[in-house]
Amino acid sequence: MASPANASSASRSKRLTLVQRWRGGIVALVFVTLLALVWEAIVRADFWPQYLLPSPATVAARVLDGLRDFTIPRAIGYTMRRIAIGYGISVVLGIALGVAIARFHLLEQSLGTLVSGLQALPSITWLPLALLWFGLNDTAIIFVVVLGSLLAIVQATRDGIHNVPPLYFRTARNLGASGLAMYWRVVLPAALPYIITGMKLGWSFAWRSLMAAELIFFTPGLGHLLEVGREFNDVAQVMAVMVVIVFLGLVVDKAGFSRLEQMVRTRWGLAGMSE
Repeated sequence: MASPANASSASRSKRLTLVQRWRGGIVALVFVTLLALVWEAIVRADFWPQYLLPSPATVAARVLDGLRDFTIPRAIGYTMRRIAIGYGISVVLGIALGVAIARFHLLEQSLGTLVSGLQALPSITWLPLALLWFGLNDTAIIFVVVLGSLLAIVQATRDGIHNVPPLYFRTARNLGASGLAMYWRVVLPAALPYIITGMKLGWSFAWRSLMAAELIFFTPGLGHLLEVGREFNDVAQVMAVMVVIVFLGLVVDKAGFSRLEQMVRTRWGLAGMSE
C-alpha cells in the first residue's frame, strides 16, 4: 500500500503534468494565431498576387471543402495505409538487424559498414530502382518508404546496444540471464531510449519519402493531391494539403512518439528532471 506522502507526491506530479500540457497547448495556439496574422498581413500588403499567395481564410476554406467532399479523407486513407505498412516493416527489420549487428562482430564489420555508407544516400534515389523492379504500383512506394526509414532504426538500435553499460551485462549474467533472455529482458529495455529516437527519425524519413514518391506516382494520396494542385496552378489546394500533412505529422508526434518518450522517461525516473 502506498504511503500518504507517496500518494500526495504522485497527485502533485499528475497536476503538474496536466498544467504543463495545458500551458504548452496555449503557447502553441498563440504561436499559430500570430503566424496566421503575419501571413494575413503579408497577403494584404500585396507583395504577391492572391493566386500565388492565398490568405489563411482561403486555405482553411479549401481544407473544409476537401473534408466535405471526402477528397482529403480518401487521400489520407491511402497515404496512411502505405506508411503503416512500410514503416511497420522498417521497425521490425530495423530492430532485428540492429540487434544482430551489435551482437555479432562479423556483421558489424560487413553489414554495419554498409548501413553506415547507405545513410548518406537520399531515400528518394531508390525510386528509379523501385520503378524498374516493381513497376508503377504501391509495392514500389512501400519499398521507398522502407528504405527511407530502415537505416535510421538499424543505426539507432545498434548504437543503443553499444551504449548499454557493461555493468548491466555482468549483473544479468550473475542472475542467470543469457542468450535471447539477456537481450529481451536487459539489453533492449536499456537501449530503448536510443531505439525510440531511431524510430522517430525513421518516421520522419519515411513520411518525406512517401510524399516524394506520391508526387511522382499517379496514384491516390496526399502527394498526388499536391501534384494535381501544381498542374492546375491551384496554390490554395497545394497549401491546404501541406497544412493537412503538417497536422498529421503533429498528431503522430504528440499522440504517439511524445507519449512513448514520456513513458520511457517516467520508467527510467527521468520525468521532471528538465523542469
